[in-house]
Amino acid sequence: MIKLIDKILSRKRAVIESVNDHLKNLCKIEHSRHRSVFNFLVNLMPDLAAYT
Repeated sequence: MIKLIDKILSRKRAVIESVNDHLKNLCKIEHSRHRSVFNFLVNLMPDLAAYT
């Protein structure tokens, strides 16, 4: 049986992921799994440059 808190968090996660997916599609940004903050920033710069 799933605990109440797990159920609540699962719903919140679904909403957050849905919003993130919508924003990604709206800005046409690809999602990649970053393993470090530096890698995230390196991948973010071209996306921001392309958006502007």
